[in-house]
Formats: sequence, C-alpha cells, structure tokens
Amino acid sequence: MVDEGLSGSGFFRVAEFDGVFWLVDPDGGRFLSKGVNTVRFDQDRIGGTERVPYAEACRAKYGSLGIWRAAASDRLASWQFNTVGCWSDELVASSGSHLLASAPTAELGASFRLHRRDQIFPDVFDPEFWEHIRASADQRCRHRRNDPGLLGTFIDNELYWSPDWRGTDELLTLFLNLPSHRPGRVAAISGLQAHYREFAQFNAVWRTQARSWEELGRIEHVVAPFVRLRPCALNDALETKANLADPAREAFSADCDAFVAVVADKYFELGVSAIKAADPNHLVIGSRFGYQPLVGVIAAAGRHLDVISFNCYEFDPGPAIDAYATTGKPSLISEFSFRGDDSGLPNTSGAGPRLATQLDRARAFEGYVAAALSKPNVVGYHWFEHADQPAQGRFDGENSNFGTVTIDDQVYDELTKAMTRVNAAAERIHAAAVPAAI
Repeated sequence: MVDEGLSGSGFFRVAEFDGVFWLVDPDGGRFLSKGVNTVRFDQDRIGGTERVPYAEACRAKYGSLGIWRAAASDRLASWQFNTVGCWSDELVASSGSHLLASAPTAELGASFRLHRRDQIFPDVFDPEFWEHIRASADQRCRHRRNDPGLLGTFIDNELYWSPDWRGTDELLTLFLNLPSHRPGRVAAISGLQAHYREFAQFNAVWRTQARSWEELGRIEHVVAPFVRLRPCALNDALETKANLADPAREAFSADCDAFVAVVADKYFELGVSAIKAADPNHLVIGSRFGYQPLVGVIAAAGRHLDVISFNCYEFDPGPAIDAYATTGKPSLISEFSFRGDDSGLPNTSGAGPRLATQLDRARAFEGYVAAALSKPNVVGYHWFEHADQPAQGRFDGENSNFGTVTIDDQVYDELTKAMTRVNAAAERIHAAAVPAAI
C-alpha cells in the first residue's frame, strides 16, 4: 500500500496513521507482516532419529535445496504472504521472484539460560548476562544491519515469566533458589528486604525456615507459601477473589508481581540495547510471549520494544491484542494455528484448537485474521507453520497438522485458498480499523 506522504528510510519502521499502526517498508509503503514460520527444507526430525521426512520428500520432488527454496518462496508469495517467519531458512526470502521479509530470533536470553544450566529464566542481574547477550547479538545481528529485507529481530521465544503449562513456580521463588552467590538471588532478597521493614513481617507471609535475612540467603530451598494459577482472564478473577480472602496470599502475590516487573524491565532494556548496539537500523520485535503475561511484564515490554510480539492459539485473538494495546505500542502475532483431524496425523501434542476438517481450518484462519486486523495496534500475523509435523513426533513429541503443506509437500487447498483471499484483503481490512477511544 503506497502513501504519497511517506518516504522510505531504507529499512522497516513503525508509523501510526489516524490512530492505526502500520509497518512502513524500506521504500515508504504501508506494510502488514503476513508470515509463515519454519519455512525450511530440514523441518522436523523424527524425535530420537536423524530422519527428516519433509526433506526426504522435497529432495525427491525438487532435486536440490536451491530449487526447493525458489519454489517455496514463489508459493508463499502466490498465497499473498510477504514474510518468512521465525526459524526459517532465511535464504528462502530472496530465492523467489518476489523479495520476502524475514524475522529471525536472536535467542539471547535462552542461550544464556542454557549456558547457565541451573536457570529456568536467565539471571538478568548477573554481569555475565550482559556480556553474553552483547556478544551473541553482535554475532547474530551485526551482519544484517544493512539488510533492507530484515523486518526486525525477536529477542527470544516463549520465556518463562510465571506459572504456565511448564510449571507452577514463580519467577521470584526461582531466583530465591539460585545458588547463594548468584546476583539474581541477592537481588531478589534485596528487593524483599527493601519492602518489608522487619524479617518477621516477611516471614509472616512467606513462612520460611529462616530466622533472618542473612539466613534466608543461605538456606538451600525456599518453598512458595501459595501456588498461583496461570495468568488469564478467568484465572485472574479467581486469584483476585483468593487474595481478598487471605491478606497473606495478597502480599505474596504482590511480592511476585513486583519482582517479575523489575526482571522484565531489566531483560527488555538489556535485550533491546544489545541488539541495537549490533544493529541500530532495524526493529526489535519482542520476545514472542507464549501467553499473556502479568501486567508489569507487558508494561516493561512497552517501554523498550519497537513492536510487542506474542503467540496466541485461540479462536479470537482480540482480548490478547487489547491487553498489549495498553502500552501504546504496535503488536505482532508471532504464532497461531489450527489443526485438522482429517489430516491423518495424531494431533495429540501441540498447541491450539483441533478441528474436524481442513475447511474448518480455513474458516478459523479467516475469522482469526479478520478479528486481528480489526484492531488498530496489530501490524502483522505469522502462521505456525510451513509443513506438517511427523506423525511419529518431532524432538518434543509434537505430531500435529500445523502445515500449509503436508509432510510430502502437498498443498492444503482449502486452507491456502483462504489464506490467499484474506492476505490479499488484509491492508483494506486494517485500514478500516477503529482506533481505541482515548
């Protein structure tokens, strides 16, 4: 969508017109990022093996990786997609008749967390965290700093911010249970010490075995006095009710919320700074929230990011989009999908709704994207994923019909026709979005 009043900067940027957010492409045109994730020849080994069924099928069909890249790129463009999403072979973007944008992840926090194997969330207070992510960003981002085809960079994917499908731990208790010398544990105790005047007041809420702040810093394991539900609209109401009935639970919840807000602010500040130091020309497009996090985390993301990204496997992304709109920043749906039980795949492991047929998938895509584009702060949506997963399960056991094509590279006709139709109309739909009342 070309605008006479816009000028190109040579790179993607963000702009707002009449209360509606858009990306602006390097030439100065309005742009919505319509993407597909994991567009790659070697997608999904069968768990515990070296077999990659999709690559086997495509090698037989196309003969070479280069020919496959060009075919996959042209096919995406024919479906009116314009972005090669996360975990993709980035050469696909420039291999076809039309240049596609790309949106890789730098995996800054995740790589430090894995480097420090005793951490579920990276210790952002550790001076080595900054040194690590700065070096990682330099290695992963600097070489593309002058690339006009780069939409932007994700910092990470689905970090653990609070209780979710992976566990019931709070970030605060995770940090309190780091080894005693770790900066994250020191920071967690210092924050609690600043909030509570006396240790006895703290312990009336937390009920630890320690008898002083010094002893708290030495004990081997702090057990949370309460277990909270995963954040979401219904659970938030239940938690509010429980807090009103128990002042100690309310105080515990406030401690956890305050700490995660501090961690989030430091994480996003450092993550954005590391990427911008290596690549000052491109957008930093978030950390792909795996679920709607606590309010303090959203607020921190809004203070530092150019675009907030989130994964949302619901039929209607509207409530999630509205939650991020409170920051005043645009948002990008970095993952969504629907699975069809007529695909022949087990569909027993993987996110999102299971539907009866491919026609149902197509209709669900159409409804989801139309709802998203009606929101003024949305600047794109990325489908998960390019090809189906192996029936035997990939590395984490997922075995679902997420693909635009089968594992034999046969196109899902109903789905891709709907995608083509909706993608072609996306700019018109978004231009009619009604800005939120001030």
